[in-house]
Amino acid sequence: MTGGTYTLLVEVPEATTITVGALGDQQFPAGWFAYTGSAFGTGGFGRVDRHYELAAGERDTRHWHIDYLLGHPDSRIRGDVRTPDDDVECAVASALPDGPVDGFGASDCTCGSHLAYAETGADLQSAVAEAHRQARPE
Repeated sequence: MTGGTYTLLVEVPEATTITVGALGDQQFPAGWFAYTGSAFGTGGFGRVDRHYELAAGERDTRHWHIDYLLGHPDSRIRGDVRTPDDDVECAVASALPDGPVDGFGASDCTCGSHLAYAETGADLQSAVAEAHRQARPE
């Protein structure tokens, strides 16, 4: 199965507080979030499928920070962008707007966060698509 880097686009219609594992209680404003991660290894992009299943209520186990956001009943995945075969996770995350939670999804790197935020989906979707295009190796 193919793997690579992915970014999930998640809508949260109302401001909420979510307990995010060891990060504790975190404030999430209403709007759109972009979570960038990597999916390498035997499961490849199967990890993204797992995220969709968790968001749909078909799974309960929380492994990663994003699982806590996706597990909130008001969160909705609105799509994803993938860059197959390339490990450009940090390049994509750093090209996106800042998010509300320091350290989110970035416990294994030196990035400030792998969660971006924007009030509207259109702005964030465009930024994510451009970040993936720019991060691809030549």
